Amino acid sequence: MHVNLTSSYTGETKQVKVGYSWTTLFFGFFPALFRGDFKWFAIIALIEVACGSFTLGFGATLVTFIFSFIYNGLYIKDLLSKGFAPSSSADESILLSRGFRF
Repeated sequence: MHVNLTSSYTGETKQVKVGYSWTTLFFGFFPALFRGDFKWFAIIALIEVACGSFTLGFGATLVTFIFSFIYNGLYIKDLLSKGFAPSSSADESILLSRGFRF
C-alpha cells in the first residue's frame, strides 16, 4: 500500500510504501541511499558491516532482515518530521490506521 506525502515547504510530493520493505530485504542499505535518506543509509550500512564482520556475513543478513520490517516506517516518520503531510484524506486515514501521528 502506498501513500503520497507532500512537503508544506517546497510542494514536493513523494510516494511512499507503507509496511514491509522488500527492497530493503533484497538490497540492504541501497534503498535508503537511492531515496536520499543518508542518515538511515549510514546507520544500516554501519550496523551491517559491524555485525557481518564478526559472523562471516550472517550478521549482515540478519540486520537486513530486521530492517526490512521497520525501514519504511522509519522513512515515513522522518518525512513527517521534515514537514511532509498526507496529500489526501485517504492517505491520512491509511497513516492513522498504521499508527502514525502527525
